[in-house]
Amino acid sequence: MIKPIAYRLSLLAAALVLAGCSSVPALKAPALELPAAFKESSTPRLAADGTAWQVARPAEAQPRGSWWLAFDDPALTALIDEATAANANLALAAARVKQARALAGIAAADRAPQIGAALGAQRARASAPSLGLPDGSDVAPAKLYQARLSASYEVDLFGRVSAATSAARLDAAASEATYRSVLLSLQADVAQTYYRLRAIDAELATLRRTVDLRAQSVKVNQSRYDNGDIGEFDLARSRTELATARAEAIGAERERVQNEHALAVLLGKPASAFNGATRPLLDAALPAIPAGLPSSLLERRPDITAAQRTMMAANARIGVARSAMFPALNLAGGLGSEAAASGNLFKWSAHSWVLGALLSMPLIDGGRREADIARSQAQFEEAVASYRQDVLVAFAEVEDNLAGLRILAGQRGEIDSAVVAARRSADLAQKLYDAGRSSYLDLLDAQRNLATVERSAVRLRGDQAVTTVALVRALGGGWDAH
Repeated sequence: MIKPIAYRLSLLAAALVLAGCSSVPALKAPALELPAAFKESSTPRLAADGTAWQVARPAEAQPRGSWWLAFDDPALTALIDEATAANANLALAAARVKQARALAGIAAADRAPQIGAALGAQRARASAPSLGLPDGSDVAPAKLYQARLSASYEVDLFGRVSAATSAARLDAAASEATYRSVLLSLQADVAQTYYRLRAIDAELATLRRTVDLRAQSVKVNQSRYDNGDIGEFDLARSRTELATARAEAIGAERERVQNEHALAVLLGKPASAFNGATRPLLDAALPAIPAGLPSSLLERRPDITAAQRTMMAANARIGVARSAMFPALNLAGGLGSEAAASGNLFKWSAHSWVLGALLSMPLIDGGRREADIARSQAQFEEAVASYRQDVLVAFAEVEDNLAGLRILAGQRGEIDSAVVAARRSADLAQKLYDAGRSSYLDLLDAQRNLATVERSAVRLRGDQAVTTVALVRALGGGWDAH
């Protein structure tokens, strides 16, 4: 008797599977206008395939390497390694990846038969009326021993299980891409804060030289005033300039402390337990970063990969919502035994079995399923809009930093010329003042101009380093050719 029933159920299931169809809509490429090359790139190239839609590949498959090694700075490498090992935000993102992977495993479990076992015993006394006996009849308590093996399985007729599994898997992929985005941001933040700190150290060195120069000027003017060579006005002006230079140096110290504390947080350390080494940023050569193709940005940026995976997961959830409009087929079976005595529990005469199928679907739900489909479609539209926005922002960030490096290079050339001229002007002004051929105001003006130009040159060096790191971040953390 078992064989004919199982045979009929298998035929029914096969017929329903063949008749069914996937409820997940085909994913269409969002409308994106990808330029053939970055406007600010110095080496524009055309995309080989001319396509405007690429599915982002996992970042692990790309040979991006440790991009910070191109800066040839062991101290920077040590800081990035330390931050990667201890940063709290990175640990938080890693925990979310584990959660997403676990949820994907839970969803995947629905694709397999669910099998369970039970073993139990009970002693009970039924009421007389429940046994069809007159009230007051004496009913003896009875024992019942049970052993059961059960199995159930949902036949994926219209793709509900596969769509839910796919959505959970894509959510996990999005979480992994988000982790890589957090990692890239952490690495870039460490590098940028490091170079800001070094630029401030160079600026402080310039300010301290200015303070020493101003202090020497006050000493000389005090001596000349005491000898009657100059009036009190020149002495007061020199003291004013000294106090102003000291105030500027104190302000730069405050800025350095703030950046030092920010770096400590990135390293996962208390601010009070970290002291950044003083290393003024000199004229170190920075790596040249080729921008590559705009189309490759869709594969390189982990945040774009995350947005794309989120969009694909939202599309799969439309299939989950649509499948609720169709019947669900569940197969169930059980094999076991029941006996009044434990010694008879595993005898053939005590065995029992059940095999069944249930085809079910709601008929009236007040529009719940239609509303769920509409909600899923709206979530997909939101994910598409978010993906398009992320792509546009990514292109803008690359263009911004390419333009920034180009403009900073032009500024750097001019400021270097200005430094040479300002130093010559200050040297001549000092000699003229010492010879009594010019006023102290002329000397102060030349010295102020030199200090301003030197500080601008130092800040430009820092801006170039920070912008170079920002370009690496905007390109997705590497620039290997594909």
